[in-house]
Amino acid sequence: MKDNSHVTLWNKCLKIFQDNVSESTFKTWFAPIVPLKYSDNTIIIQVPSQFFYEFLEEKFVDLLRQTLYKVIGEGTKLMYNVMVDRSSEATVNLEGTNRSTAIDTQAGVQLDNKSPRFIQTPKARNLNPQLNPSYNFTNFIEGDSNKLARSVANAVAENPAKTVFNPLFIHGDSGVGKTHLANAIGTKIKEKFPEKRVLYVSAHLFKVQYTDSVRNNTTNDFINFYQTIDILIIDDIQEFAGVTKTQNTFFHIFNHLHQNGKQLVLTSDRSPVLLQGMNERLLTRFKWGMVAELYKPSVDLRRDILRNKIHRDGLNFPPEVIDFIAENVDDSVRDLEGIVISMMAHSTIYNKDIDLALASRIVSKVATVENKAITIDQIVDVVCKYFKIDQKTLHSRSRKREIASARQMAMYLAKVNTDSSTTNIGRCIGNRNHATVLHACKVIEEQCEVDKNVKADFDALQRELKN
Repeated sequence: MKDNSHVTLWNKCLKIFQDNVSESTFKTWFAPIVPLKYSDNTIIIQVPSQFFYEFLEEKFVDLLRQTLYKVIGEGTKLMYNVMVDRSSEATVNLEGTNRSTAIDTQAGVQLDNKSPRFIQTPKARNLNPQLNPSYNFTNFIEGDSNKLARSVANAVAENPAKTVFNPLFIHGDSGVGKTHLANAIGTKIKEKFPEKRVLYVSAHLFKVQYTDSVRNNTTNDFINFYQTIDILIIDDIQEFAGVTKTQNTFFHIFNHLHQNGKQLVLTSDRSPVLLQGMNERLLTRFKWGMVAELYKPSVDLRRDILRNKIHRDGLNFPPEVIDFIAENVDDSVRDLEGIVISMMAHSTIYNKDIDLALASRIVSKVATVENKAITIDQIVDVVCKYFKIDQKTLHSRSRKREIASARQMAMYLAKVNTDSSTTNIGRCIGNRNHATVLHACKVIEEQCEVDKNVKADFDALQRELKN
């Protein structure tokens, strides 16, 4: 009698996988998979993490599908059981739609791109918030670049829809922690108020769901479902640009939720005033509450993020390696975490020590590592060009506010970027004394903490100096 158990079927698939990928790839990405069940022409497998699932989906989805069809039969369905942590798991299907749309955990998962039917009959108790529990306030490390946004986000999580921060609009460059912070808000709200209907959804998925609802003539059900949410978190809202009908629908949902005392959290890669292709009435509403910016992390914050990541993962990196990574990778927090993973993989696979040589090799693939010395003359030149003043004016005794501010900025940049003494800095910039330089540095440092325009000037000048 033919054995069609899930283990036997999956073992047959494994033999085909082994013949089609390298040995190391097989051991890394296929050997850890555990078959759980086979029934109704569907095989369910368990994978260790969301990252593992996403990698399989991106790199091996065709191989998986073709192998299943060959071993089990045409039309065989594959479902993943993704282990989020030891006490929580989420099921996703082969095409990845369930990762974002399986709000009713009892609903069937489809393999096409159609919007799920849960919208027609929402079940409050079964609502899956679609949050990533690993993104929380505990591991969102605070620094000058995110202190305001983090504080406001925490206030919202403590009292959703009860603060003036509604909506909360979080913006910043890619990789600075917007998605992490948005998930942290939702995660804390679910912990404090488990009865609240919280939903995290990407703007892209919202668009797909809306388009499918129009195609299936279920738009009213779509709108009715979203109007039942207590805390709606929309990630990457800039993706609504140019899609008028989606914007109009979201406008009505936004109004309903806001008027009924529900919390809205939106993230974007740019501020509302810079969003193009967006309805003006929506932009106005985005600015009703709080607009908070996440800046690129400073070297100190990057160092703290690395230490936290390494500690959480039970790893051990030499201090000089942590310093090297923090000083040379400044674009994205995700890059920092990716480098930690890459270094561990290289160290394990190639039996290499975690040292500066390995760090340099890994970092060079994602960042330009330069040991370019910055001089005071260079700083003066960059500052003068940035503030559009000539060097003679900068060095003069003028106390005009704009001149004095530029001079103080130059002194502070010299202190941050060079090994020069305050006496030498003063001699090179306006022939000022030691006390004047100390005062200038204190002024700019304090202004960077409270004035986002000064902080933006400082960050822009730092980038210019390092280019």
